[in-house]
Amino acid sequence: MKFTDGYWLMRPGVQAVYPAQVLDGQIGPDSLVVHAPCYRFHDRDDLLRGPALTVAFSAPIPDVIRVAVTHFAGQDRKPDFVLMDGESELPVIAEDDDALTFTSGALTARIAKGPRWSLDFLAEGRRLTGSGAKAMAAIDTADGEHFVREQLDLAIDAFVYGLGERFGPLVKNGQSVDSWNADGGTASEQAYKNVPFFLTNAGYGVFVNHPGRVSFEVASEAVARAQFSVEGQELEYFLIYGPTPREILSKYTALTGRPPRVPAWSYGLWLSTSFTTDYDEATVGGFIDEMVRRDLPLSVFHFDSFWMREFNWCDFEWDPRTFPDPRGMLERLKARGLRICVWINPYIAQRSPLFAEAKAAGYLLKRANGDVWQWDLWQPGLAVVDFTNPEARQWYAGKLDALVEMGVDCFKSDFGERIPTDVVYADGSDPERVHNLYAYYYNQTVFELLRKRRGEGEALVFARSATVGSQQFPVHWGGDCESTFEAMAESLRGGLSLGLSGFGYWSHDIGGFEGTPDPAVFKRWIAFGLLSSHSRLHGHESYRVPWLFDEEAVDVLRSFTKLKARLMPYLLKSAEQVVAGGVPVMRAMVLEFPDDPACTHLERQYMLGDDLLVAPVFTADGSVRYYVPEGTWTHLVTGEKVVGPRWAREQHGFDSVPLLARPGSVIPIGAVEDRPEYDYAAGVTLRVSELGDGAEVSTVVPAADGSVLATFTTTRTGREIRVTSSGTVNGWRVQLSGVGAVRAEGGAVTPDPLGAVVRAETGTVVLTLED
Repeated sequence: MKFTDGYWLMRPGVQAVYPAQVLDGQIGPDSLVVHAPCYRFHDRDDLLRGPALTVAFSAPIPDVIRVAVTHFAGQDRKPDFVLMDGESELPVIAEDDDALTFTSGALTARIAKGPRWSLDFLAEGRRLTGSGAKAMAAIDTADGEHFVREQLDLAIDAFVYGLGERFGPLVKNGQSVDSWNADGGTASEQAYKNVPFFLTNAGYGVFVNHPGRVSFEVASEAVARAQFSVEGQELEYFLIYGPTPREILSKYTALTGRPPRVPAWSYGLWLSTSFTTDYDEATVGGFIDEMVRRDLPLSVFHFDSFWMREFNWCDFEWDPRTFPDPRGMLERLKARGLRICVWINPYIAQRSPLFAEAKAAGYLLKRANGDVWQWDLWQPGLAVVDFTNPEARQWYAGKLDALVEMGVDCFKSDFGERIPTDVVYADGSDPERVHNLYAYYYNQTVFELLRKRRGEGEALVFARSATVGSQQFPVHWGGDCESTFEAMAESLRGGLSLGLSGFGYWSHDIGGFEGTPDPAVFKRWIAFGLLSSHSRLHGHESYRVPWLFDEEAVDVLRSFTKLKARLMPYLLKSAEQVVAGGVPVMRAMVLEFPDDPACTHLERQYMLGDDLLVAPVFTADGSVRYYVPEGTWTHLVTGEKVVGPRWAREQHGFDSVPLLARPGSVIPIGAVEDRPEYDYAAGVTLRVSELGDGAEVSTVVPAADGSVLATFTTTRTGREIRVTSSGTVNGWRVQLSGVGAVRAEGGAVTPDPLGAVVRAETGTVVLTLED
């Protein structure tokens, strides 16, 4: 929301008041409340009028300060985001002649007591940001609206990231962003997953604790400030000190919830029927037979919307015309080792038998006059399930439970963005505040049903809509994109932005959703898709089986699907960082290299876990340009070296993509390539790349449930590299990237074009580099 007309003037009809100075501060055991008149006062006559703002400080966890700015305190609108109970400690609150200070961990808020309002956030001897004159404000408009606004200073070299899955530039400086979920595709300023949280490369992040519409003006309305505003009488935000972007994410997800572990089978390849294509059991079986015949490993088969009869979405009943024996079909598919996913949404069309059932029970959103809220967009007479009603949640989950009992393993929980505000909720919730939160309630209902039935670590959804806290109900995919290189790039920007907003796993439609991709687009997208945390072939009006494009597409899909299976020990190790600290599997370069200014704006490449750099190719001819940070990086597949820091130009065939191992990394590579579930320690190869003298690297190989299968310690002293395994591991190997001549104790050496391989014969292998 923009309020000003340039720097000097307000827009017509806009009136703003600002805290002018501190009247006093009330110090409690765990809070500080500052009263700030919006005018300067000189004597008691000045204290007989308003307005004034109340600014309250508290600390939910160390290094985080909650700031609540209130004009009128008589409103009590619900619901709120669901926040976690963290390990808190009493803040340190102090007052002297110059200022009031509130300290949480290493972070301090300092409120000056002088003649001008000044709120500064300090950490470890430096100022992070602050709210100065005419930054914090209560604002009225000519339309009778009331807003509370805050502006925090942005340093010259401070850049803003996050705000959910946004498809424009990764750096949000210069952008206006409304946190309001919408079904707008991936090619506009709208977003399916809005998260009013941003982090910076300047040591801090900001979470605006308001579930409704939050308007952000990031270095746009005021070019040296990050502005955010909400309609109403109160604005609450959390200032989160890192200082690194990873630490900011960790503390933010400690507040809002961390993603759980997801099942190992979900990392394999998903194949969909596509959306409006014709399909029945014979179609499905034909696709799977051909995948097997062509040696294309497949983990999950997804049935999209038309598994149910048209106009009946959702009735959760298989269309008997195309699937006359659904239980038997699912049994046959599962006998082939496949998991099953089916499409759902939170809407009930009027022709669905469930419409009358839900209406009679009061499970649908209503208008103020008591009528069921309906419209014809998407499905005739569509109504919306009221997930604020616990009985409606239980009813909806019960319908899904019957499908789980039939053999369905997970659900694509589509939609949940176009939620009306001219409605009445069962629990009296404010519709504006529920609009974004609806996605949370919806996916929580589906996810918790699966967790209850499948167990911890075995539940997942494939969700499109999300908001704060929805990261607890993975996985999320990017939504409806076109089938072009431009859409492929915008999808990547969206995924990286979502990862910088607390979400650990992310996927997208390989080849794009709308239209049919050119074979070159499809083949380039395959590499990107299989080097994402989750990988799905899905389209709209056309199938995404590779042989319909060309035979090379089959070979490309086979190669990258098998590569991903071999990377499972590494991917699961990366996923444990998601669970423990909220760090995403796919990471913007700035998250891993915050001190490298060249990484500030990078949005066409990413880190997959700690140690693999991926640069998708966005051209048909295979030309690609990407940035390599400092050190000697190694192409994982070819063994070629690239020395950074520098920009690299390369040419890649469709079967290749820049995939580089970080200097000093030890990457566990599995021995199985035809499925994502196996014993990851058995026969594992530790790929050692450019290990520096004096280095020590611990490599954990986890099981699917997060337990540790094996731990390896790799050290280098001079020309000697020593690798020690904990416990008994069968057939493990060490490969030294780019090293041909090596002597080994405790293992047998085998030459390899990528570097000598040593098969361990004892628990410790000592390798000596030869000239």
